[in-house]
Amino acid sequence: MANDASAVFDTLSPAVSQGLLADPFTPPADSTLWRKNFLLGAATASYQIEGAVNEDGRLPSIWDTFSAIPGKVLAGDTGAVACDHYHRWEADVEMLVSLGLEGYRLSIAWPRVMDAAGVPNRKGLDFYKRLLNRLKEKGITTFATLYHWDLPQHLEDRGGWLNRETAYRFADYADLMSRELAGTVDAWATLNEPWCSAYLGYGNGHHAPGLADDRFATQAMHHLLLAHGLAIPVLRANDPASQKGIVANIGRGTPNSDSAADQRAAHLFEVQHNAWILDPLLKGSYPQDLFELWPGTEPLVLDGDMQTISAPLDFLGINYYFRTNVASDGAHGFRDVPLEGVERTQMGWEVYPDGLRDLLTGFKRTYHNLPPIYITENGMASDDQVTDGHVEDTQRISFLKRHLAAVDQAVKAGVDIRGYFLWSLMDNFEWAFGYERRFGVVHVDYSTQKRTVKRSAEWVAKFLKERKARA
Repeated sequence: MANDASAVFDTLSPAVSQGLLADPFTPPADSTLWRKNFLLGAATASYQIEGAVNEDGRLPSIWDTFSAIPGKVLAGDTGAVACDHYHRWEADVEMLVSLGLEGYRLSIAWPRVMDAAGVPNRKGLDFYKRLLNRLKEKGITTFATLYHWDLPQHLEDRGGWLNRETAYRFADYADLMSRELAGTVDAWATLNEPWCSAYLGYGNGHHAPGLADDRFATQAMHHLLLAHGLAIPVLRANDPASQKGIVANIGRGTPNSDSAADQRAAHLFEVQHNAWILDPLLKGSYPQDLFELWPGTEPLVLDGDMQTISAPLDFLGINYYFRTNVASDGAHGFRDVPLEGVERTQMGWEVYPDGLRDLLTGFKRTYHNLPPIYITENGMASDDQVTDGHVEDTQRISFLKRHLAAVDQAVKAGVDIRGYFLWSLMDNFEWAFGYERRFGVVHVDYSTQKRTVKRSAEWVAKFLKERKARA
């Protein structure tokens, strides 16, 4: 399809577009990015790259079920093959190493490592052991996410995240993985983006399992966060040398006008996207403004739950992509008001690096116990094509350098940020958008599985090589 995002990009003034597409910057000498201990890596997720959904004892996940329903995923795509990483992992690790990347964030497929009775699946466990051991042999810092949305279907059949029991089954899963993989993981993240799991999965039905009720969303969120809280002490007991944390996606909301109503709308947007997750983790309570936005949706919270959820973290993973301009909906909520003439990506998301800096510095002011932060996802989708063996993704290079500059600004403002992971290492299954939207710094030809390093990856590799030479 035509890349509408590129069309918007091309309409920017010549002065702006020439500045964005200039040769990649060299960070100033005092930039955080030159710090030897500032980790630079790339991220992926199991269902998006592995494929092999019916091999070696893997059970069905909610995304296998959801993507098989006509109309749920663009073009009827599924993760059945994806990037075939399950079979090509060795070459993918070599590719990661060749780019000089220092860290790799992956996720483990819950349906691949244990059966419905909780019995370990040795073939699935051995896959992750081989992968993680190879990464460690190559000197790569490993971040493993336990849940990146691929809930076993048998648990969804019993209510999924609406069923409190799922939180306890997650703790059992965390126990198994941290016993089996202890010593191979540098940092464990319990959940990836619980906002997406709760709201897109149970609130508006855009993601698996496809339910749509605000009450479902708030209850699912509570059980997701409870699962996180139950898993943290298990991870600490089984793998004490590793870091333990969680990954949250955050959204910047800006008001469409200076009116009090629009200012309130922007506040409510950030309550729903940020405080809904961060307040329970860091304050031990849900933001009451959330229930102004969604009256009557308070979840069932049992004694001791919030204490469990707010257990101390070693790190907080932050995923950031865009901002949303909002106005009051005239009632008790907000509505999107897209801005004209701004740069957008293939997803239609506005490129707004200042939002990342502003959110990070705002969190430091709001949460006095804010743990060290890793930017665990940041990147953009574009309609990349291979031409003469190359992919000229200059907009992505511009995107990355501006967002890295925003991270540097946040560090200089006092935020403890220790690393940055590109999303993503390679093009992959982009959930409800199938294979059309390409987020990778490596292009994947899905018909042949050929990997082609994009210019953005070459830029990252060049910077890392220079940084290593300076060390």
